[in-house]
Amino acid sequence: MPALEKVLYTAHGHATGGREGQAASDDGKLNVKLTPPKEMGGSGEGLNPEQLFAAGYSACFLGATKFVAKGHGVTVPDDARIDAAVSIGPIPGGFGLAVELKVSMPGLDKATVQKLADEAHAKVCPYSNATRGNVDVKVTVV
Repeated sequence: MPALEKVLYTAHGHATGGREGQAASDDGKLNVKLTPPKEMGGSGEGLNPEQLFAAGYSACFLGATKFVAKGHGVTVPDDARIDAAVSIGPIPGGFGLAVELKVSMPGLDKATVQKLADEAHAKVCPYSNATRGNVDVKVTVV
């Protein structure tokens, strides 16, 4: 992975207690209770890291897709949506993730949306660039 040419922004956050704790941003805008999901033996009453990753990836991917669309002269509809599913499971020696991104852009033809999503995933989205080769990511146009 190439080094950053320029730092545009740096987010700061911290967690205490692991999956049964608290996560917060340095500016106080994010402050959430963390609990494992019921499927992993927890109460499911708080958020978990996979939910936070899914929310971040979906927002980032939509932003990247809009960036690509602008370069192609395509207007992304206001009701465009990315649904991210982040799964966790065992791999040899630990745990791994798998991601599915479902891209919905009502009013645009499926071929156009697929082209935009493919380019966003292959080149632009920082989450896609960070996970490439480490996480199985499936992009589906719905």
